[in-house]
Amino acid sequence: MKAIIGLFIAAVLFIGSNALFVVNQWETGVVFRLGEIVKSDLEPGLHLKTPFINNVRTFDRRIQTMDSQPERYLTGELKNLEVDSYVKWRVSNVERFYTAMGGDFTLANQRLSQIVKDGLRAQFGSRTVQQVVSGDRVEVAENITRLANVEAAQFGIDIVDVRIKRIDLPRDISDSVYRRMEAERNRVAADLRSLGAEAAERLRADADRQRTVTIAEAYREAEQTRGEGDGLAAQIYSKAYGADKEFFSFYQSLNAYQESFSNKSDMIVLDPSTDFFKHFNRSSN
Repeated sequence: MKAIIGLFIAAVLFIGSNALFVVNQWETGVVFRLGEIVKSDLEPGLHLKTPFINNVRTFDRRIQTMDSQPERYLTGELKNLEVDSYVKWRVSNVERFYTAMGGDFTLANQRLSQIVKDGLRAQFGSRTVQQVVSGDRVEVAENITRLANVEAAQFGIDIVDVRIKRIDLPRDISDSVYRRMEAERNRVAADLRSLGAEAAERLRADADRQRTVTIAEAYREAEQTRGEGDGLAAQIYSKAYGADKEFFSFYQSLNAYQESFSNKSDMIVLDPSTDFFKHFNRSSN
């Protein structure tokens, strides 16, 4: 009897444990009856089900992130851009999500990736590079989010946000653009160096001209001053000569002697009777 009661209690506990299930706070659930959905979008908490007839699957209802690999897109100018983007999404209708995707999040990411790529292709194809890079990036993301949500709704998915992380030119185009920019900068630098050399030559020529003019004016003023001095000296000499001719002759001779015998090794050969030595001859008498 005790064994039967024990088995009965065990059976009750087993059936009871299979009749209860918990949906976590970050989840939503779907109840199936022999593979057919009978209840969906279960709230978090403790729920009941019919053992052996109903089965339950729970799905994460938190926001998911799909980070795509960078892709190339053509702009309206037929120029390639490499775009890196990501998508934030969540399950909005678990019944549709299960029916369309089989509850497979990987499959959902693949499908959403294609939807977003098509949207990016359309948005970039109607804009120029400058429009995309300079100011239309937010508008592009908003348009893609709105349009992609229309298509994603049939899968029970709500696209929360689409963001463009980076827009780059492909490496080969970037290198080409860099080389053109480098060549342009080198050309500008060469022009600036040429202009600088030309300005330097003008400054040198002007400085040389000013130097020549200054030296010429200084020489002219010096010659004028020298001439005035020589004239004044001649006047003084003339007055001195008129006042005492003999003393003036003696003074001139002394200057001549001093200039002629400025060094001990100086030697001069002349006839003692010449006028050069007339004052020496007088002193000897």
